Amino acid sequence: MTDLERRTPEITVATPADRGRVVDSLVAAFAADPVLTHLFPDPASYPRYAAAFFGHLFDKRVHRGTIWTIGRGASVAIWEPPVPPEREPEPADPLAAQLPADALARVHAYDAAVHAALPAGPFWYLGVLGTHPDSAGRRWGHAVMRAGLTRAAADGLPAVLETSNPANVEVYRRAGWQVLREVAEPLPTWIMRQR
Repeated sequence: MTDLERRTPEITVATPADRGRVVDSLVAAFAADPVLTHLFPDPASYPRYAAAFFGHLFDKRVHRGTIWTIGRGASVAIWEPPVPPEREPEPADPLAAQLPADALARVHAYDAAVHAALPAGPFWYLGVLGTHPDSAGRRWGHAVMRAGLTRAAADGLPAVLETSNPANVEVYRRAGWQVLREVAEPLPTWIMRQR
């Protein structure tokens, strides 16, 4: 057992009961993130709109068993497993009732730009990785990220993520990720992969 493993609390798979803590942690963790400040630029409405956004991502993935947490949400990695395209029609966008039209348009534009830049073929997708600022600096983010990387490796598949924070590019490089491509619009974004 490594020193990091001895100091890292238990990693658990999130359940619906963890939703509030996960959402609160991510809203706090991403308050200055380039993507979230692009999507929700008004500081007064940021907490409410970011909570709706992260709650939506949590709800889409919690029943797949691919959200790993430490401290029941103090640190969280939301992973999207490789799944075949669904044959059922897409339900109405649940964010439409929670976000104003301009914010919803920014969310859709960013999502479309990122998904157009993702590689072909199956992969595990690290959609969100964040740690509440009160728990920052403990390397818990690396620990919950590793849980998804372990699953990807067990499936014999690469892992993919995107970041619009230039400082994160080097952090992810040190963790074994490599830049596949850059997206210029709607804001600079790096698509990264780890095998």
